[in-house]
Amino acid sequence: MALYRLEVHGRAAHAGLDPERGANAAVELAHQLLAVAALGRPQLGTTVTPTLIAAGTATNTVPAEASAHVDVRARTAAEAERVAAALAGLRPATPDTSVRVEQSVALPPLERRASAELFGRAQRLAAELGLPPLTEAAVGGGSDGSVLAGLGLSVLDGLGAVGGRAHAEGEYVEVGALAERAALVAALVRDLQG
Repeated sequence: MALYRLEVHGRAAHAGLDPERGANAAVELAHQLLAVAALGRPQLGTTVTPTLIAAGTATNTVPAEASAHVDVRARTAAEAERVAAALAGLRPATPDTSVRVEQSVALPPLERRASAELFGRAQRLAAELGLPPLTEAAVGGGSDGSVLAGLGLSVLDGLGAVGGRAHAEGEYVEVGALAERAALVAALVRDLQG
């Protein structure tokens, strides 16, 4: 997971009197956002999502500045590097504008190999406890687990509450599954200590 900030600088001018004297940072940002969004490769688990966007200072002024935050999720280091290189290579399409990209957060991907052995243990323990079978999922999250996996440690993420609609209206937790999940985590800790 990585977070980027894309900044575009142009030149302000009055939108009614002499817009041609301006360099519209908002228009340039629109060009850049289309290029940025096209970097995603969902079939590989790579998402590139523009999120917070801002431009302009007044309704009658050509915007001199515009910015966007970009959320990047990748399942492999190679994909994260591909996107980072593409973002670093962005060049303006609108005359007299400039583009700057800055990375603010970067977590290495939690690649499948970092979890395979622990996931096998958790599946076995879930069966022994009579719990529903555990299924594997790969999602575009970012956690301390990603940092640990990047250091070469085994990590099993996603043992928390069962639910859905994360960070969206209607987010929920299945309260009935909390005891089962706690029993599984306790069994996994005991198994690892043995």
